[in-house]
Amino acid sequence: MSTAITCTALLGLLLFVLGIMVSTTRGSTKTNFGYNPDPTDRLYKLVRAHGNTAEYAPMLAVLYLFLAAHGPEGWVRYTIWATTACRYLLVAGILMSPTLARPHPLRFIGALGTYVGGIALCVAAFMTA
Repeated sequence: MSTAITCTALLGLLLFVLGIMVSTTRGSTKTNFGYNPDPTDRLYKLVRAHGNTAEYAPMLAVLYLFLAAHGPEGWVRYTIWATTACRYLLVAGILMSPTLARPHPLRFIGALGTYVGGIALCVAAFMTA
């Protein structure tokens, strides 16, 4: 259960830190609402990283905790860790990329790992049910 709780907490930490970063950037740029849809703009990147995290973190957290409550096999624990790491890689790829108009390797690896890990965890949940 500690793997699931730790990784759920890490997803929550990622979400809330990104939220704080969006808020402080809004304050420093005096942008109270919306953002400039320029793929090189820092606020735009932060909003996308936060939004993407908010889209995936809840479902991953549910899968992590459900599987942990049902005594996961070893591969499930490794998949939970890997999927969590991929969420961080995706955010790093978004924030480190000069522009979101072009692919970034970390963003690609993070997205692919999220999809593969999430699907694997869904299969594990089916096998548990």
